[in-house]
Amino acid sequence: MPWTYRHASREFRAFLDDVKELMSLESDNMAYTAVDAVFQVFRRRLTAQQGLDFASVLPSIPRAIFVKDWIVENPPTPFTDRTTMTAEAKKVRVHHNLTPDNAIEATAWALRRSLDQRDLDRVLERIGPDAQSFWHVEVTNPDELAQRIV
Repeated sequence: MPWTYRHASREFRAFLDDVKELMSLESDNMAYTAVDAVFQVFRRRLTAQQGLDFASVLPSIPRAIFVKDWIVENPPTPFTDRTTMTAEAKKVRVHHNLTPDNAIEATAWALRRSLDQRDLDRVLERIGPDAQSFWHVEVTNPDELAQRIV
């Protein structure tokens, strides 16, 4: 059995706690909504194959969130600047969305701590530079992004 299935709750708890802390959100519901919005913004810019490749390296619960309700027939939308894509994330579930301005960066940081970054970087490289930029995180110490649950 894959590790991520056996420890899905523990993995997701750590991921969600990182998201809540980085976004200064108070509840799991707020954090979930922000992550879901960031995932929707990213997946709008992918083909179905690219999305499945990306999802395949995610921990099990973020993987499920990423693919939930995805209409794969829609053509990919071009990547834009981070400010525009953050504004797009804020429009998801607008009446229940308290997504902050750092939503993409915070989700990327938490996601990188929840998986093997080499796998993520390999997939992002195949998707292209815009995808790499979307999930890029600036840190002064690379240890900040060390996988949290191993």
